Amino acid sequence: MGSLTVVMPAYNEERHIKACLVRVLQEPSVKEIIVVDDGSSDSTAAIVQDFIQEHPGVRLERHSQNQGKGAALRTAFPLATGRVVLVQDADLEYDPAEYEKVLRPILQGHAEVVFGSRFLGGGAHRVHYFWHYVGNRILTLLCNCFSGLNLTDMESGTKLFRREVLARLDLKESRFSIEPEMVIKVAALGVRVYEVPVSYYGRSYAEGKKIGWKDGVHAFWSILKYGIGRWL
Repeated sequence: MGSLTVVMPAYNEERHIKACLVRVLQEPSVKEIIVVDDGSSDSTAAIVQDFIQEHPGVRLERHSQNQGKGAALRTAFPLATGRVVLVQDADLEYDPAEYEKVLRPILQGHAEVVFGSRFLGGGAHRVHYFWHYVGNRILTLLCNCFSGLNLTDMESGTKLFRREVLARLDLKESRFSIEPEMVIKVAALGVRVYEVPVSYYGRSYAEGKKIGWKDGVHAFWSILKYGIGRWL
C-alpha cells in the first residue's frame, strides 16, 4: 500500500493535468492525489472531475478565484493522509518517475524533509532562462543565510515532508513566496533535511510557464519576513 500523498496545485493546466495524473498514479508509493484547482478559467477542473470517476484515489478541491500556489498548498496539506506528503506541479516539469529516489532518505529513516535540487547534477535539465537561474541562486543564498541550511535550490518544486512535520509549519503565504517560508520554518524546527538531485523539464512562457519577476520580489520579502522573524 502506498505511503505517499501527492498534492498538486493547478491553474489553467488543461493541456497537462490528465497526463500528470496518469504519470503520478503509475508510482507504487502513491496512496492519494489531492488536486487543488486554483480558480482556473479553462477546463482543468472538469478534466480532473472526469478522471476521478475511474480513479477514486484522486480528490479535487476548488478555489473560486485564483489565489496562488501557496494558497493551493495550504488547502491541500491538512487533507493529506499519507505518511509522507509530496508537492507535484501539474505541468510535469518534475518527473514522477523519480519519486522513489527522493523518498528514499525519509523511508530509510535518515530525514524528515527532502528537497529536490535541479543543480546537484545527476538528472536531465532543460537549458534556458539564464536570469531565472541567477535569481534563483541569489534567493537561495539569501534564504540559506537566514535558515542556516546549505541548500542549492530553495525554489525547487519537489518538496517532501513527513506529515507530522508539515503539520507544525503554520504556513501563511499564498503565492510562490511560500517556498522560502517552508524552508525557513523547516529549519527552525531543527529536523533533518536532505537534498536529492532531480531532473527538470522546464517550460517556456509560450508553453505555459507562470512564474515571473514579481514572484521573485515576493520571495525576497518572504525571506526577510520569516528569516528576521525567526531570530526575534
